[in-house]
Amino acid sequence: MPVIGSVVDADEYAVREVYQAYYGQLAGWAARLVGDRDLAHDVATEAFVRLLNHWGEVAEPRPWLYTAAANIIRDHWRKRGREQIAYGKVGHQLEVAQDPDLARDLSVRSAVQQLPDRLRVAVMLHYFADLPVAQVAAQMGKSEGAIKRDLWDARKRLATILEGAR
Repeated sequence: MPVIGSVVDADEYAVREVYQAYYGQLAGWAARLVGDRDLAHDVATEAFVRLLNHWGEVAEPRPWLYTAAANIIRDHWRKRGREQIAYGKVGHQLEVAQDPDLARDLSVRSAVQQLPDRLRVAVMLHYFADLPVAQVAAQMGKSEGAIKRDLWDARKRLATILEGAR
């Protein structure tokens, strides 16, 4: 049992504060990206587990969590793409129920998935997680100018992709 006032208590309190402040936002953000609430909660939980494993190394928990979640989602999309290919080879297609809002969300999600990783992660962090360019740059280890250029390139590619989806 930790002694009251110990470093362990301070860390535990800080972790609880971060969890209470960001878990719901992170899960909601992930849900918009993956279109599945249960999966989104799994993503948010996994991001927090990863944060706990790196707790002493993380200066800014919010951008770190969103970056971790973006990486988890990117891995999910890659796996999903491999599953689509495998199902296609045996003559099955994955079914997705469509309503008007879901169809629009899937079109945007599909367009974002088509971006190269360097652009996709910047888009996810800046536009979907509402992180400022400076925090995106810090999380991705790039300059702010490079992130601005990546976002410009991504917007240009997304416009082309979404225009073709009409």
